[in-house]
Amino acid sequence: MEKLIITAAICGAEVTKQQNPAVPYTMEEIVREAKSAYDSGASVIHLHVREDDGTPTQSKERYQACVEGILEQCPDVIIQPSTGGAVGMTESERLQPIEITPTPEFATLDCGTLNFGGDDIFVNTENTIFKFAKIMKEKGIKPELEVFDKGMIDIALKAHKKGLLAEPLHFDFVLGVQMSATMRDLVFMVESIPPGSTWTVAGIGRSAFEMAAGGILMGGHVRIGFEDNLYLEKGVLAKSNGELVEKVVKIAKMFGREIASPNEARKILS
Repeated sequence: MEKLIITAAICGAEVTKQQNPAVPYTMEEIVREAKSAYDSGASVIHLHVREDDGTPTQSKERYQACVEGILEQCPDVIIQPSTGGAVGMTESERLQPIEITPTPEFATLDCGTLNFGGDDIFVNTENTIFKFAKIMKEKGIKPELEVFDKGMIDIALKAHKKGLLAEPLHFDFVLGVQMSATMRDLVFMVESIPPGSTWTVAGIGRSAFEMAAGGILMGGHVRIGFEDNLYLEKGVLAKSNGELVEKVVKIAKMFGREIASPNEARKILS
């Protein structure tokens, strides 16, 4: 079985310091959390950024500063900017992070509209998805296809059929938001993607480590971090993203999976 790629989703756009004081807002905090995850075994940093008061932003300038800060501390890490942003942002806002210098090698591409809880709807029309895919392909950015249910896989495959995505495809199954997070669900999603594709799984909240174990056992890869889960175990807040990554590394070692370095991850992901 190939080595395990661990992605650290270090802050997201929605979680707050009120939920866990270690959630990073400032540039210094974001760099700190990226380094803690990298030092613990993460080879990919899934990056959202915030204003100093915690407000989510897709500001090109803020991303540029955070990326430069992270690379000073973790020179070989893969940085994966989010083009999802936060609920209610425009397309042009969401695309700002892929305008930084140098052009990112990896970025997320959300593949469907999502019920995000309560009255919040994260809108991605087919035209938005196809537009983002086209821009990423033109810029030479590998998209991570963010899928929250099976229908989003089908939309991604439609984009592929239109020539907007290059093989091998890479998917991130985000389970526990719109679709439940059980091993049955994970197996169904894995069996729904084309042969030769790579995949990562992210379990939200209480499902984080169950899905991590499933991804490890099934030969996939794992996303973990404050964006998805704030707890190390029931009732115990994680003190850093590094603690969450360390727990995934321990699970991987139990099952005999070695951890991929950033350069090994680049080869696995093509």
